[in-house]
Amino acid sequence: MKKYLLAIALMLPLIAHAEIDIITKESSHDVQQTMDKLEAKLKANDVQIFARIDHKLNAAEVGMTLGDSQLLIFGKPQAGTKIMLNDMAAGLDLPMKILVYTAPDGKTRLTYRNPQWLKEDYALDECVVIGKLETTLDKLTSAVVK
Repeated sequence: MKKYLLAIALMLPLIAHAEIDIITKESSHDVQQTMDKLEAKLKANDVQIFARIDHKLNAAEVGMTLGDSQLLIFGKPQAGTKIMLNDMAAGLDLPMKILVYTAPDGKTRLTYRNPQWLKEDYALDECVVIGKLETTLDKLTSAVVK
């Protein structure tokens, strides 16, 4: 019994981390409206939009069916560069991405990775930009889904 309790205790930090790794918020708008609002808010904050990918459209082009789903790839070179100066390999996961999709229950979801997860894979413990990015994304996405 002690072995099982020890195993569970050792797994708790991993479980807790998994819960904050991917952030999902329910939007009161459809995918197109949510994505339009997101793109407009980012641009208003001088964030560069690198690409907007329509997964549903891409699936249709190859004869497949997929629910409504769009991915926005965006970033601010000033922030991304500061992150990469701490660990160049972080460029593998930059720029940032947000996915907006229709879930099986018919509700629109906005999903992104918590920037704090970058600290897990890269040498970014001293990078203060990560915390600022986390706060900014939370405020911005919360405003978008209202």
